[in-house]
Amino acid sequence: MTFSWPIALSGLVLLPLLVLAYFWSERRRTASRASFGNPALLPNVIDREPGRLRYLPVAILLLGLAAMIVGVARPHAIVSVPREEATVILAMDVSRSMKAEDVKPTRLDAARAAAEAFLAQVPEKFRVGVVSFASRAAVGVPPTHDRALVEEALDSLSPGEGTAIGDAVALSVRLGERRSASDEVVPPRAILLISDGARDGGRVDPTEAAKQAKEQAIPVHTVLVGTAEGVVEETLTGGFRRITQVPPSPETLQALSAATGGEFFTATDDERLREVYEELGSRLGEREESREVTDFFAAGAAALLLVGGALSAFLFQRVP
Repeated sequence: MTFSWPIALSGLVLLPLLVLAYFWSERRRTASRASFGNPALLPNVIDREPGRLRYLPVAILLLGLAAMIVGVARPHAIVSVPREEATVILAMDVSRSMKAEDVKPTRLDAARAAAEAFLAQVPEKFRVGVVSFASRAAVGVPPTHDRALVEEALDSLSPGEGTAIGDAVALSVRLGERRSASDEVVPPRAILLISDGARDGGRVDPTEAAKQAKEQAIPVHTVLVGTAEGVVEETLTGGFRRITQVPPSPETLQALSAATGGEFFTATDDERLREVYEELGSRLGEREESREVTDFFAAGAAALLLVGGALSAFLFQRVP
């Protein structure tokens, strides 16, 4: 929390002095009563002593005063507010290894279904684009508000060869750029890349692609899909079957997220993959903003002062 007028907080040093003054006043009052009568006879005059309960109104009033002083300092807090609009690029791996069935029904089908769940979490004003990548990166659909077009692009994804991760990130950075009403280039808010392995082919090195994204302040969130038991079965000429092990390889994706300020997730099944996308969709739909919260402290101070005064008046027939 920050303050527009922090010097006002120096008023908080008065609170301990007020506490000392209160106890000094109470001690003088006790001594004054003792000088005019016998304290041992008090139980015959009153039903009971308030005990520690008498400190409650004073404590509430002091809290109210503290809140008032903090309010005078004009505090600002970081709060989450809905993001009105932004551009998000979905970069989908369609390499041959995405045909593995260790994530049901296949890695690619699970990724496609999770991406559709992600769309449900993204605010309607967001533009969403799709980039697919195998041996090269290609635009599935440019950033658009039309969710039907995005879903159509996701449904049309089909497996290929290679894993050009660097090309996909570089293309996503360029694809998301647009000009605002003030003729300012606005980069994508984020890139969400889902893959199961390290780079295999492509012209752009993932390190260079990460540098491009970082220069534009675009976090690349990566999701590693698949398990160590993943295999791809293919039927060759002559009816022979070829079984290839395709365990996921996290190193490239981890480095890509770390270099761009994004997050790395591991999805070992379709349910976990859906949860990751839903979480990211909700997170991207909000942004942090510094807002003045003086009104909250003022309202709290007023409420505390009223409660403290009311307790003192109605319980002890006096205001401290």
